[in-house]
Amino acid sequence: MPESHEITIRLTIGDPVPGVAYSLQDSASTPVGVVIAADGPLSFDVPVRVADGPKGPRFLGEFVRREGPERRFVYIAIGRQAGDGATHWSRRAKIDIHTLDPGLLAQALAGRVIEARLPGRDKRDGGPACATTPPLSWHALD
Repeated sequence: MPESHEITIRLTIGDPVPGVAYSLQDSASTPVGVVIAADGPLSFDVPVRVADGPKGPRFLGEFVRREGPERRFVYIAIGRQAGDGATHWSRRAKIDIHTLDPGLLAQALAGRVIEARLPGRDKRDGGPACATTPPLSWHALD
């Protein structure tokens, strides 16, 4: 792996709640790329730098957050978190990236976009999916 290389991770929400604002959230908790959901999926392309680390790849960048020495994740802001003060929704979806499969990471380092398909709705209340949101699937795009 090169010392530092940029990859693109596409986060696709399959069934977002129509009329609700979604965005990426940068490391300063600022909404970036706000989109109002309609009927149909929505996607965010996240640039991520990958560098060599003592225990494997390190994920870095404007949208990469960290917890502890190894956990790295990206937030999708929802409703008020995405800058919409007129909604009652105020949520974030946390998508772990530090557990990315090494085979997919190799494809990303070779220039392919890696996509995480995410659920759009919370099973408890039907609102936007939030908290730690495991992808339904990861795959490399053609």
